[in-house]
Amino acid sequence: MKRLTLLLLGLALGVSATAGAQGLTMQMSNGWAFQFSGNVNVFWSFSKENTTAGDASNSSVRTGLLPAFATFEARGKEAGLNLAVHFGFAPQVQNFGVHDQFGTQIDMRQVYLTIGLKNGSQILAGRELALFGRQNILNDMTLFGVGAVGVGLGQSGGTTLGRIGYGYLYPNFNAQVTYSTKPGQAQFSVGLFQPSVLGFGTSAFAFTSVPRLEGEFTYNQKSGKNAYTFWVGGLWQTTKDAPTGGNSLSSFGGTAGIKAGMQDLTVVVSGYIGKGLGTFFTFSGDEVAGDGTTARPSDGGYVQLMYKFGPKTSVGGSWGFSRLKHDQTGDGDEAVTSNLYSYTVGIYHQWTKSLKFVLEGTQEGSTGETEGFYANTFGGLAPGSKQIDISAGFMLFY
Repeated sequence: MKRLTLLLLGLALGVSATAGAQGLTMQMSNGWAFQFSGNVNVFWSFSKENTTAGDASNSSVRTGLLPAFATFEARGKEAGLNLAVHFGFAPQVQNFGVHDQFGTQIDMRQVYLTIGLKNGSQILAGRELALFGRQNILNDMTLFGVGAVGVGLGQSGGTTLGRIGYGYLYPNFNAQVTYSTKPGQAQFSVGLFQPSVLGFGTSAFAFTSVPRLEGEFTYNQKSGKNAYTFWVGGLWQTTKDAPTGGNSLSSFGGTAGIKAGMQDLTVVVSGYIGKGLGTFFTFSGDEVAGDGTTARPSDGGYVQLMYKFGPKTSVGGSWGFSRLKHDQTGDGDEAVTSNLYSYTVGIYHQWTKSLKFVLEGTQEGSTGETEGFYANTFGGLAPGSKQIDISAGFMLFY
């Protein structure tokens, strides 16, 4: 886009602009504006395993659950429409066990345009955080910390897990066309998404003739010093294992939660259920039961308490779990085959307007034979595996 290229060139050449703690904005003579914002976060993380393989320990200097972000946005108004384009780069800090920059990741998470309509509603088209489950992660206190690292993954690349797979499924940044009503006390969003393949190899449900459908409804209420937010969300997609004929499988999910802020105390309770979603990162393996045609059920949730001590410091604690089950038709029983849980306590101190200091401790573990993404990627965990994660670090938003 020529306009965006010129704006970036202006930054490189030192064009005068107004800088603030939450972004740098340049107003152009043609009515368009350009903004640059984001964050950098760095944590020291120490993990101590307790597994059948032994008691290993790891130290790492790394990115937390939220990656570092560099976001670029251009906004303008034409024919009564509020138009914008947005690019979000999400680099990592750690080198993943190799030298220099070879192990770092630059994740292009956001590439989208928005069309603000005259009635206050909006159309978003491109790559952005999905609707299903996004409120669960956005209200998680470990988003500003580390949370669970993953048993045996003390030196892993990418971000940490927070509560991904330990209380909710990761919504991911997906290609979509989403419509949202005007922001306010109540807001509804619905979108068509790039569908996902289920399973692996020749038995995969790899034929996706219709988009995935996701929706979300949020309601906000404020009364004096008390504030409440309630949300519900849903997901549905269908896939086939052959171009013609064959079997079709429908995946669906539901999620709900509430956040209640009562003066200095904030409580969050959320949960999800689904079939054919898998676990951890959603559609990342083991969505299909042993018979090859039945969707496996999964569920999970978390509870979180945060108390504010003074204007700058908050102390929080949370517990959550995520389960993946066999299916009676496909696997002979309905027993839980994967159950991961974690407890996290943390101190979150707003040192300055832009700088945050975080100290966290987490115990994570497994009470079942771990399947899904964890097993497919890292070989799984034996029942009873545990790990202690201690982390401390800084987040600077600009």
